[in-house]
Amino acid sequence: MNSTALLGRHSALMLALILGAALPAMAKAPGDASLIASAERAAPAAVAKDATIVAMGAAGKIRTLRKGHNGWTCMPDSPATPGPDPMCMDANAFAWAGAWMSHKAPAAGKVGFMYMLEGGTDASNTDPYATKPDGGNHWIKTGPHVMVVGADQAFYDQYPKAADPDTRAPYVMWAGTPYQHLMVPVK
Repeated sequence: MNSTALLGRHSALMLALILGAALPAMAKAPGDASLIASAERAAPAAVAKDATIVAMGAAGKIRTLRKGHNGWTCMPDSPATPGPDPMCMDANAFAWAGAWMSHKAPAAGKVGFMYMLEGGTDASNTDPYATKPDGGNHWIKTGPHVMVVGADQAFYDQYPKAADPDTRAPYVMWAGTPYQHLMVPVK
């Protein structure tokens, strides 16, 4: 899969910043077996074992480390972020992430699901394109969680949208943007 195919798919939940920042580090990343193991930690074993595993390669191209057959795509931890953040996405979530990465509106009516069972650390809970924390962009660290992306506004209106949420309960990240999504903590 090349980066054009990735961008056309679904622009999800933080891939653009995570992967864009990780490009130089990924060029020197550990071997494929280590990257695959990292990506597999993002989701339950029943999902991860048959998922396609991708990573950023040279020149910003998505490199397939392992072809899967269950409709899920997983990515390893980004060494450019302060904490572990591998993720696994269904096809709709993958397309949502592609839209986010390319600064395009996600497709309407395409609800997607993501796993981040290792947790995640984001530069901002309010700005989808922040690349580092600063005093005003609401840095956030979330433990193991799943995400619902691409839902309609009425769905998100049921959940808290605070800039500095209680990450122990469901909340909306990037509220009011085309990339808002529900963060649901799991143990």
